[in-house]
Amino acid sequence: MNRPTNATPTEERAVTSYPARRGFTPYIQYPGQAVPDVAGAIDIHCHAHFGQQDAISLAKLASQSKMAGILYKSLGKRGEPPMGSLRELREELQRWCDEAGIAPISTWAGWAIVRNNRPPDLEHLRAQLEEGVSAVWLPIANSAHTYSKVGGRTRAWDPTANPNDHSDPLPFEEAKRVGFYMLDDAGKLKHEYAETIRMVGHYGRALFYGHPTHDELWAVTGLVREVGIERAVIDHPYSPFIDLTIEEMRQVAAAGVTLNFTYDELSPLLGVDPKKMYEAIRAVGVEHFTLSSDCGEPLFPNSVEAMRQITGYMRAFGMNDAEIAILVRRNPARIVGAEINAPKTSVLTAPV
Repeated sequence: MNRPTNATPTEERAVTSYPARRGFTPYIQYPGQAVPDVAGAIDIHCHAHFGQQDAISLAKLASQSKMAGILYKSLGKRGEPPMGSLRELREELQRWCDEAGIAPISTWAGWAIVRNNRPPDLEHLRAQLEEGVSAVWLPIANSAHTYSKVGGRTRAWDPTANPNDHSDPLPFEEAKRVGFYMLDDAGKLKHEYAETIRMVGHYGRALFYGHPTHDELWAVTGLVREVGIERAVIDHPYSPFIDLTIEEMRQVAAAGVTLNFTYDELSPLLGVDPKKMYEAIRAVGVEHFTLSSDCGEPLFPNSVEAMRQITGYMRAFGMNDAEIAILVRRNPARIVGAEINAPKTSVLTAPV
């Protein structure tokens, strides 16, 4: 008798889980107790905008746990510039750490160029870079590719829709009509996206690819190479939003792009096999990868615990301390442009 398997393929699982994860917001996480085995780590993909995990509680937990830093991809009220919220967070964290007698983590903020369902605004982007954002994300949940893979909140393109409605995956041409697609009819990067990449390169900040199709990904990679950006990052390469083969990872790595594996990929909501993640890092080379959380929604653990879990998986399959230090400290520090010294008490004691 053939028995059914309950291991749903990742692409199917992403479609069923996306509305659930985005619609489940009954509470905000307030992380507490110190987490082991994350000392020295930097999380370069963390969500903490309103309604997700509490940013200051997370920063306190990360400081207690002797992490080195967090790059907040989202922070404060949705759609608002993040640097004011980041300054407030830094001040509150410093006061708390002074009272507790511990060192605060370093913190950085990112900026998504497509906000409130409006096209990229280059002057607004310049203002954020002048304010000090450390990383810029190309189109993400509102990209045409995302809508074609897992759908989206219908309210984004239909103002009369119920705010809680979530569509099925859209046909790609429909997804292009209501979402954001970076290529013109000739397959070249549209002006606003090409100028975004050039501007990020000029300011020397990190560029995250977002959720591009493969055609968009290769176009971005070509300009990244031309501009000479050294802090370009492709998030969750095994997610349905990116879906790279090991050979394709080798190609982007050869262009100087960093591949950022996330806890999101490992979670039950996407269900990537951690052994396959480990094998990809081994095949392409540890120096081309980072590990991060991509957490924030209540269905995930807090980002500090997620960093413990993802590094634990890689360690369990065979990464040694020196390699883990490259994945969660040295390479992330380069992405955020930081000089990070190893803490005196750390599981990441190997030189990097």
